[in-house]
Amino acid sequence: MSLEQLQPLIAHYGYVGIFLFLMLGIIGLPIPDETLLTLVGYLVFKGTLEPIPSFSSAFVGTACGITTSYAIGRFGGRRFLRRFGRRLHIAPDRVSRVRTWFQRRGRWSLTLGYFIPGVRHLIAIIAGSSGLEIPAFALFAYAGALIWSGVFITAGYYLGEEWAIFPEMIRRIAIGLFIFALLGLVMYLALRRRRVADKS
Repeated sequence: MSLEQLQPLIAHYGYVGIFLFLMLGIIGLPIPDETLLTLVGYLVFKGTLEPIPSFSSAFVGTACGITTSYAIGRFGGRRFLRRFGRRLHIAPDRVSRVRTWFQRRGRWSLTLGYFIPGVRHLIAIIAGSSGLEIPAFALFAYAGALIWSGVFITAGYYLGEEWAIFPEMIRRIAIGLFIFALLGLVMYLALRRRRVADKS
């Protein structure tokens, strides 16, 4: 869905539209979530929308979307792995390692993953599949929803007529940081494997 399609829809459906589009976007439909949130901030700046209902609709829509993705992983992911895991060469010990990682450090990916396109939906499914408990999921995922919604709506409000530059700028920064972190992880694992090989 393009910006040209979003703008009249949000203007027409208002807070209900914000809620629905964000929920569906977080679940995985092709909706430009960051652009939508920044547009909401701009419409608040213009006086078309009110700030508190706008933020509330955005937060609740985001929370509902991420919870749906978590539920898909929680109730469908485990069954899928039990049935098809061996065929896909996903060994039980690998699933166990993912679960352990989520219990120790992976929770933060639920908060930070919102800022990386395509990650927020998948990370919630992985969290559900790994068996992450609901209270832990809610704490980190909803905190992320609060921060993410607030950052983009606030940016749209303060940038005013220049609001459209912000989503693309943040997207590029987030992708760059993600690639940098991924390369660092690959290097760390390679060095760790070499050390283990040297010791043996």
